[in-house]
Amino acid sequence: MRTIAMLVAALLASPAAAQTQVQVNEAAARAYARADAAMTREWRLTYAAMKRMDAANRGGFRYAAATLASQRAWLAFRDAECAIEGGEFAGGSLQSMAESQCRARLTNDRAAQLRSLRWQR
Repeated sequence: MRTIAMLVAALLASPAAAQTQVQVNEAAARAYARADAAMTREWRLTYAAMKRMDAANRGGFRYAAATLASQRAWLAFRDAECAIEGGEFAGGSLQSMAESQCRARLTNDRAAQLRSLRWQR
């Protein structure tokens, strides 16, 4: 069932011009690159906000350090999770697409999480 869902998602998410599996894989990789760029922008803004909170806090909770540790752990999680999702198609032409789609999805989610951390104090 999951395989069918993955194939349907690939067809729906792929640009109409992408006809070959190579083109579909490339489109998925581009979607991940866009998600990664957006998440990187959110990371920079959030980390800067946490550094400002640290400066205002003067010795209390270390917001920037906690945020950095969280991001590093999240990156390891994302990579491991997407390796598992791609593993369903190990050795096949869908593996790369599945991993890229997973990375794009989780990275977009992380960008939203990072944005939500920029609360006012």
